[in-house]
Amino acid sequence: MSKLLYREVFLVKSLYIMGTSGSGKTSVAVGLALKFRQEGYRVGYFKPVGSKAGSTARGDEDAELMKELLQMEHPIETIVPYLAGPSYLSGYKNSCVSVKTIKQAYETVADGTDLVIIGGASFPHIMGCLGLDAASLAIELHAIPLFTIKIESDYSLDMAIFFNSYLESKGISVLGNIFHNVPHSLIAKTEGIYQPILEERGYHILGIIPKHPIITSPTVKEYAEALGGEILAGKENLDRVVEDVVIGAMTIESALGYLRRTANKAVITGGDRPEIALSALETSTSAIILTGGLYPNVKLIARAEEKGTPIILVYQDTYTTIEKMSEVTRRIRANDQQAIQIALNNIEAHCNWRVILESLQ
Repeated sequence: MSKLLYREVFLVKSLYIMGTSGSGKTSVAVGLALKFRQEGYRVGYFKPVGSKAGSTARGDEDAELMKELLQMEHPIETIVPYLAGPSYLSGYKNSCVSVKTIKQAYETVADGTDLVIIGGASFPHIMGCLGLDAASLAIELHAIPLFTIKIESDYSLDMAIFFNSYLESKGISVLGNIFHNVPHSLIAKTEGIYQPILEERGYHILGIIPKHPIITSPTVKEYAEALGGEILAGKENLDRVVEDVVIGAMTIESALGYLRRTANKAVITGGDRPEIALSALETSTSAIILTGGLYPNVKLIARAEEKGTPIILVYQDTYTTIEKMSEVTRRIRANDQQAIQIALNNIEAHCNWRVILESLQ
C-alpha cells in the first residue's frame, strides 16, 4: 500500500467499542452501525481479535453478524483476522498474527467507508502478551475508544474507573462510557450515584441503557449448545429467553410456591426428582434442565410436550452445569430482527449517538 493511500485510510474515523464480557458491546455496535447508516454514512466493521462462542461455532459470531448486517463483501478472515482462545500462546510462534497483519486487514475494511466500528475482544486485556490488547490496538489503529459498562454491583464501577484511567495513562482519550444492560432495580443508583462519580473524574456518560430480556437474556438453545445436552421435549421452543436460573433443590411441599416467584426461568434439577420438574411445568418456565444423566419418567416428558416446554438432559452434575451456564451470554443473530430493532431503539432512546457521530466526523 502506498504512503498516500495509507494516510487516506487513517482519515477514516473508527470507534473502538471496549468492555468486559456481557457488557453489551455487540448490541451497541449493531445499534450505532444501523443509526449511522440511517444518517447516510458508509459504515464498516472490524474485530481485530475474535473468539468462538462455543464448540459448535464456526468463528466469531459478532463478525459474522456484522458482515451480514452491513452487507460487507470482505471475507470473514479479513473482518476478524485472528481468533484467540484461553491457550492462544501455545501456538503463537507458528502464528502469522501481528500488529502489521491486523493493520493491513483494518485498512482493507476501512477502504471505501466513512466510519469503521471496531469490536473489542471479550476483555480489553486479551492478547496483551503480544501487544494486541485493546489499548495498544486503539493507538495503532488511531481509534477512539467507547467503553461499555455492565453494572452488577459497586465493583462494576470500580472496574470502569480502572479501565478509563488506564487508557488515560496510555495517552488515549476515551470518548465516553455507556452503562448497558442495567437492571431496572439499579437504574436510579446508576443515575444518582454511578454517573456523578464518573463525571466528577472527567469521564463522560453517553448513555444508560436498561436491561432488556430480548437482547440480554440467553435463549434455551444457547444454553443447550453450551451444555451439550440432549433435548427430550419442546424442540420447537428453543428460542425462548431465559431470564433467571433456579435450582430445584426445595422440598416438594414448597416447590410450587417457590417456583411461582420467578418468570421465564430455567429450572435445574436431577432426573430423579420428576415431582420438582412437574411443578415447574405449572409455572412460567422456559426450560427444565435435568442433571446427572438420569432419564425422567414418561409422564414428565409427555407433560412437557403438552406444555411445549423444552427439557434438556445433561450428564454433568448440578454444580458443573451451573458453572457452564454462568458463562453463557446472549448472542444477537442476523435473522433475529426483533433483537436488532431493539438494539437500534436503545441507541436512539437511551444513548447520545449524535455526540458520538460528531466526534467521528
